[in-house]
Amino acid sequence: MKHIITLSAAALLLATAAHAEPGKWTDEPVRIVVTFPPGGTSDLIARLLAQYFETEYGQKAVVDNRPGAGGTVAADYVSEQAPDGTTLILGNNAPFTIAPTQFDELPYDPIADFTHIAYLGASTPALFVQPSSGITTLDGYIEKAKGDGITYGSSGVGSITHILGKAVDIELGIEQIHVPYQGSAPAIQDFRAGVLEAYYDMVALNGDLIIEGETQPIALAAPERSAKYPDIPTFRELGHDIVIENWTGLSGPAGMDPAMVETINDTVAEIMQMPAVIEQLDTFGVAHTPMESDAFTGFVEGAITTWEPLIKAANVNG
Repeated sequence: MKHIITLSAAALLLATAAHAEPGKWTDEPVRIVVTFPPGGTSDLIARLLAQYFETEYGQKAVVDNRPGAGGTVAADYVSEQAPDGTTLILGNNAPFTIAPTQFDELPYDPIADFTHIAYLGASTPALFVQPSSGITTLDGYIEKAKGDGITYGSSGVGSITHILGKAVDIELGIEQIHVPYQGSAPAIQDFRAGVLEAYYDMVALNGDLIIEGETQPIALAAPERSAKYPDIPTFRELGHDIVIENWTGLSGPAGMDPAMVETINDTVAEIMQMPAVIEQLDTFGVAHTPMESDAFTGFVEGAITTWEPLIKAANVNG
C-alpha cells in the first residue's frame, strides 16, 4: 500500500530548552498525575522525576496514578486544579493528541486548559506474539490474521498501542481482534497467562521477556532498527511505512506563572541530562529532546493535527 503512517516527534516541532535557574518552585508537595496504572513508561518516568525533584532540589513530589478513558480521567482532573505548580500531569499522546479526535466531547481543551511545561522524550512500540505460536515474521502474522484471526492486547482504547494496532490493520489489510486493558502491565500479564495471542507495547519495557524467550518481537514501529535490539526489523523495512512514537511531557493547569514554568522546564532539562538519568531512560527506550514551553505547546497542537487522519481512518471512537 502507498498509505504512509508517520507519527513521530522528529517529524514535528523541536526546540532548545528554556534558560532559567533550576530548583524548587513551591514549598508544597507536588503531585505528578499519571494517565496509566503503575508499571508503564509514563509511570516509570514520573517516578524517576519525583525522585530527582526531591533528592537533587528538595522539591517533594509524589506520583498519583489515575487511569481510565484513554488518559482523559487524569487530564480532566489536572485541568481543574489550581495553577500553583502543586499538580502536574505526566502527559502523552492519549489525552492530548488522540482524545481530541477520538471523543466527540471532551471535558477539557488540550491547549487552552493546560500549561504545557516540558517535553520529555519519546519511545517506540512494537508488535509481540506468543513464542509458541510459531510466528516469527510479519508475513506469518498476516497469514494467521487473515486465516484463523488473531487477538491482541493494548494499553487501552485510544492508547498509542491501540492506534498502532489500527494502523497495522489499515496498512496490512487485516482485521485483528482488539482487547483493551488499563495499561500495558495487565495486558502483558494476560499474554504470559496465554489469554492473548499478541500485544503491542514499548519495546524497551519488554527487554527481559525478549531475553528470556517469553515473547517474540515481530516488527518495530520506528524509522530504523534499535541499536539495543538490532534483530527486530522495522515495519518500514518490511514494506509497511508505519512509524509511531509515544511522546511524554510534563504539563499543568492553565494559568501557571511563567517564571515558575521556566523554573520547572529548566529543572527537568537538567535532570534529563544527568548521566544516571540518561542511562535509566535508555532502559525505558526513551530519547530526550529539550524543548521550551512555547515550543512544547506548539508540538502538542501540531500532533493533534498529525494524528487526526489516522484516528478517523481507524474509527477509534470514544
